[in-house]
Amino acid sequence: MKIMSGNSNLPLARAIAGYLEMPLTDASVRRFADEEVFVEIHENVRGEDVFIVQSTSYPANDNLMELLIGIDALRRASARRITAVIPYFGYARQDRKPGPRTPISAKLVANLVTEAGADRVLAVDLHAGQIQGFFDIPTDNLYAAPVMAADIQARYGDQDLMVVSPDVGGVVRARALAKRLDNAPLAIVDKRRDRPGESEVMNIIGEVEGRHCILIDDIVDSGGTLCNAADALLENGAKSVAAYITHGVLSGGAVARIDGSQLKELVISDSIRPTEAAEKSDRIRIMTIAPLVGEAIRRIADESSVSSLFD
Repeated sequence: MKIMSGNSNLPLARAIAGYLEMPLTDASVRRFADEEVFVEIHENVRGEDVFIVQSTSYPANDNLMELLIGIDALRRASARRITAVIPYFGYARQDRKPGPRTPISAKLVANLVTEAGADRVLAVDLHAGQIQGFFDIPTDNLYAAPVMAADIQARYGDQDLMVVSPDVGGVVRARALAKRLDNAPLAIVDKRRDRPGESEVMNIIGEVEGRHCILIDDIVDSGGTLCNAADALLENGAKSVAAYITHGVLSGGAVARIDGSQLKELVISDSIRPTEAAEKSDRIRIMTIAPLVGEAIRRIADESSVSSLFD
């Protein structure tokens, strides 16, 4: 087994390799003068089970091309099996046609990864479960919920908790976390989104008065939805509001928006390499998923069960 990494999230790749007690494969991913991507592997991978770690986060297109060209390099170097480890799968929010004459980009990216030569995909908290079906190769979707639940129990376990979904679409995810928190009660924020990146809170479904609320979602981008939801929950009597989000996209002025909000804290995973602003923020805390991904890689290499990680 070998672990290789692109440039999108080297700290996470190194942490995964550290968990597995093995070095990263010696490879270089660089650019020509016109910004074309060039990948060169400096050690023998013939007949090896290779895992290439690469999040397709900002800059999404550059990181996607690094992943595709890395897979192609491994295939042409006669790797026995290539697993694309994509902690954050970009373009996942374009998983259906929201209007006429629009693309389903998640399916296109799935096709690209498959055609490049990947034999398997390992992702974390895909935006929509059906994206697994977009791939024509085996796909494992890991859940960050066990890591989040352990952190919540350690920090807020003695408080009167309520798990909150920031929209109706996230109820299944919120219910799964609530079940891990000794069947904590569940509330839902009913919102209306007129344009991407903008939302308006309409109603709170559930009795949040006197509760310490935990907002749970898979992606935080502009941060507007979280801040609006926190305001609405506190107006309805919640004692405090914290948010646990798997993928901290945090584009534009999101960090400043979080810092100026009423959120007690925002906890994000390191599926996306955090920006300098996010690392310096007093309201944002980074939680590693390296042991989760590393253990899944070990089980795939050993041909043992991945789903039993979440039992």
